[in-house]
Amino acid sequence: MVNKNNYIKKAFVLALISSIMALTAFPQKTQVQIFETSAQGNKLTPIQPIKSQLNTSAIQIQTEKKFQKITGFGGSFTQSTAYLFNKLSTANQQKIINAYFSKEGANYSLTRTHINSCDFSTHQYAYNTTDGDTSLQQFDISEDLKGIIPMIKEAKKASKDGFKIIASPWTAPPWMKDNNKWVGGKLQPKYYDTWALYFSKYFTAYKKYGIDFWGITVENEPHGNGNNWESMLYSPKEMTDFVEFHLGPKLEKDGYGKIKILGYDQNRAGIQEWVDEMYRSTNATKYYAGLAVHWYESTYDYFGDALQYAHKKNPTKHLINTEACIDSDVPKWKDDNWYWSKEATDWGWDWASETEKHLHPKYVPVFRYATDIIGCLNNYVDGWIDWNMVLNKQGGPNWFKNWCAAPVLVDEDNDEVYFTPLYYTMAHFSKFIRPGARRIGFNNTDKDLMVTAANNTDGSIAIVIFNASETPKNCSISLNKKQVNTAISAKAIQTIVIK
Repeated sequence: MVNKNNYIKKAFVLALISSIMALTAFPQKTQVQIFETSAQGNKLTPIQPIKSQLNTSAIQIQTEKKFQKITGFGGSFTQSTAYLFNKLSTANQQKIINAYFSKEGANYSLTRTHINSCDFSTHQYAYNTTDGDTSLQQFDISEDLKGIIPMIKEAKKASKDGFKIIASPWTAPPWMKDNNKWVGGKLQPKYYDTWALYFSKYFTAYKKYGIDFWGITVENEPHGNGNNWESMLYSPKEMTDFVEFHLGPKLEKDGYGKIKILGYDQNRAGIQEWVDEMYRSTNATKYYAGLAVHWYESTYDYFGDALQYAHKKNPTKHLINTEACIDSDVPKWKDDNWYWSKEATDWGWDWASETEKHLHPKYVPVFRYATDIIGCLNNYVDGWIDWNMVLNKQGGPNWFKNWCAAPVLVDEDNDEVYFTPLYYTMAHFSKFIRPGARRIGFNNTDKDLMVTAANNTDGSIAIVIFNASETPKNCSISLNKKQVNTAISAKAIQTIVIK
């Protein structure tokens, strides 16, 4: 005779076990991939999930909470990068292109280049140096044909998904400026229409080589750069007047109205006065597609409040970080440990005012990248672009000798290539959070961990976890009543992809 109480107990236990299994395991058709880059030596290394353990950090993914749509991640085609690229063997050229643009590599989706020369050029140049040629009859991009254009074309061949390009001028030709110099000064109002035509001519010239642009910034660093290298100054009103009454209408008239115009393009602490002016009227707002920002205001603060202000000012507009790099340091060659150590300094270490010096302590290069990208994403930034894709052992070439680091370093004389930990850090985002993805919400119980998450258009969920602490962590990730457990190393970044 069956004991009814035992039967009930047994049924209850089986039901409980089934419930627990449903919460702690994904269905067989669900794929979970985990990749880690760490100070201990992992470089996008596949990691296996672990069994549930005690003392885990709990991360709950909230797919119902949807935020900004992702535009992309990537780096910049500078003349310096293209010059070095041309110095390498065909094999190493292909190695770099595949590493950045193939699906097997970082699969960059958003890039930047410069109009005319910048500090990361071998020399100063413009596409028209003929004083008074207001119709730009002498417009000539042959300088870019030596390196930048061929490199972009190689990248396009390797990229199955394609990538977007943003172009930025550092300065107009000196003859258009009130000081007639490459550095500093302002665009003379009588040349506003000529400078707008310059942009249109640039797009047309590149189009002949099969290269189209997704966006532009009006001016790189309109506050200037301490009068060091190419620059041109704008106030928020001057830039918005130029966009509303000259650049926007000209691009619209010439068939380039879909190219997105991004304002500002400098450090985040100055955002408020710029967006207030950029979106001052319906007509001005019409021509601006959004705001571009840089990270050089601090080595650790991503200025979340400022980013939130820009988003709330106009939630329909893009918010893109267009430049970031380990600046003011000669990069370390084949020394992974340096990139995981608190040894880097930036320009503010030496030159910041006493009231701002606290923003520029020594920092860990990998930490700076991971913290900033996650902090930006969690505050409505939809695109994040690194600076030079390739530099040499000196941190150049750079005509001003403004040395910086890049994710890929080369010894052009000996045809050697070094992928720094910064390359793998960038790939944790660019490879797994794809254009069109929607950032989604999460709850995180561990203050030592930084987290962001996105829902890709193919339905996959990408979760990036950054552990800056000296302690390994066990993490329990809950998603739609399911759970995956992972162990993240000390000083490490993990991307978990759930399909």
